[in-house]
Amino acid sequence: MSVQRYHESVVPTSNDPLLVMAALARTFHAEDHIVYENTSGYTFALGRLAEVTVDRDCVLVRHNGVESREPWTDSPYPVLDRVLAGLPVADWRAYGVADFELSYVGGDLHGTLGDRPLLRLVVPEAEVSLRAGQAAVRAVDRERLDRILGLLSGTVPDQVVESMPVAVEQEGVAEYARAVNRAIRDINEGKLQKVILSRVVPVPAAVDLVATYVEGRRNNTPVRSFLIRLAGQEAVGFSPEIVVEVDAQRQVTAQPLAGTRALHRDAEQNARVRAELLADSKEIFEHAISVKVAHDELAAVCGAQAPLIAEFMAVKERGSVQHLGSEVRAELPEDKGVWDAFAALFPAVTVSGVPKDAAYRCIREYESGPRGWYGGAVLAVGQDGSLDAALVLRTVFRANDRTWLCAGAGIVAQSTAAREVQETSEKLRSVALHVVPAVSDDRLDMRRAIADHLGVDPGEVGDHEDLMMRGLSSLAVMTLANSWSSNGSIVRYTDLLERPTLAYWSSLVKR
Repeated sequence: MSVQRYHESVVPTSNDPLLVMAALARTFHAEDHIVYENTSGYTFALGRLAEVTVDRDCVLVRHNGVESREPWTDSPYPVLDRVLAGLPVADWRAYGVADFELSYVGGDLHGTLGDRPLLRLVVPEAEVSLRAGQAAVRAVDRERLDRILGLLSGTVPDQVVESMPVAVEQEGVAEYARAVNRAIRDINEGKLQKVILSRVVPVPAAVDLVATYVEGRRNNTPVRSFLIRLAGQEAVGFSPEIVVEVDAQRQVTAQPLAGTRALHRDAEQNARVRAELLADSKEIFEHAISVKVAHDELAAVCGAQAPLIAEFMAVKERGSVQHLGSEVRAELPEDKGVWDAFAALFPAVTVSGVPKDAAYRCIREYESGPRGWYGGAVLAVGQDGSLDAALVLRTVFRANDRTWLCAGAGIVAQSTAAREVQETSEKLRSVALHVVPAVSDDRLDMRRAIADHLGVDPGEVGDHEDLMMRGLSSLAVMTLANSWSSNGSIVRYTDLLERPTLAYWSSLVKR
């Protein structure tokens, strides 16, 4: 089988990277795509050149119209590793999402899993990476590469939006308080030490997820952020912690966050609350046992002497809250791979509990249904041996005509239902305050007319893309100018050529 290769180009860019990602997501909104931000910068992954999924029985691969299925027995990860290594794509990178319930595979709750994919990774058809004023663009299709380069060559305008805060203080509170009290009872009976239970808050109105990503990112301090449209599901998130990171030098890092207080604008009040957090025995215990679990999980993969606690119980500010945070590091042995590290640390102890197996049973009993992406991980995996997995928290979810938020709190013996309810509200506000409502498409008729000339679906015509670079002919522009001139208002052909974007043309037609 021949190896597929990307066409590549690197161009300078002075645009705000966040706005570039938003413009790309809007332009290609009809296709699957993932925006992923980590410490290196932003990446936009578009389309599915290859797809690998894991379900309760097998690993499924789709590439070039061919589908193959390979069963797994004790663990899916060796099969997944082998399948990815065999992809006939040069220098591939894969992006995707792991459901929280991926943690059930091979365990006591394996029989409760349905037949849905628990992990989905895609090798994109095209990819844009923004680093230090440069855009590295690659695509298997030369025409698509040129189109993306055309989009990047223009100025990306900012957008003024107004958020619509979602009320989070009342929804599901009584049910959540009952679940917390039951979990405390289980802890006192010795069934487990800690469990994270979550609360779901529906979002009643239609949401502009791209605008929410921009607004939320500007008002949060995440370690990772993401904007995802994948296989009919969508999410916008501002992750406060990683599940695990493995770099190309085989350095493994976990950063558990546990222990929470609200973050305030008033410096004096904030300092007082921070001091309370650092002195609260419940929060300190919750954090310490989480760090111990992360240390022990890394030791199981890297050796008992390998893990180093590089940072312990530092206060980390994350949007509307502050957490106690630590960092555990180790070096991955030569006989282990990135999926060994992921399997050991997933799901994060800070979204499951201690011990994990008991926490899974508690979560399944006291929460209303499967978590899906919540509490799972957004992943970026490289052929170079790197893996970056962000914990899916502080996220807006959309699927099956439903939009919702979700947040959890760590329950230990010293917990009270009232405080844990309050903690979920504090976390939910990181996103709830920055949700942007969707607006009707007042450019729909223009979008349809342009799409007719391009021979594409109207949904594929972006507001800010260069339509001439897209392939719109001069004759088509002249025809459009004539059709939009009416009632004494003249739309000039030369004006349309000056800035050939739908957003600009719309402003001319409205004058």
